[in-house]
Amino acid sequence: MFHHIVLMKYSPQADAGFLERVEGYCERIRRSSPGVRRYVHLRNDASRRDALDWAIVSNFESSQAHDAYQVSPLHQEMKAFMTPFIERIVVCDAQEMTP
Repeated sequence: MFHHIVLMKYSPQADAGFLERVEGYCERIRRSSPGVRRYVHLRNDASRRDALDWAIVSNFESSQAHDAYQVSPLHQEMKAFMTPFIERIVVCDAQEMTP
């Protein structure tokens, strides 16, 4: 399994309408992207000093499924919408190791 985790700090302009639209994108990705096992947008509950506010946590059947998602028109549209609202972003892509 391939994991794709994106941690973000949004600008103050990221209001309820923004969050609703992001959830709409997530739902469309869950329904239409082959190889997606999980794709959720979550508020980060950590209270640590440098914790970012939001995360997209996703799992893919393979790195190839993740690569296809990355270049998909829907993901590109979502990124274009979200980018102006993101003040900081950290990405983790990891292939799960099997024993």
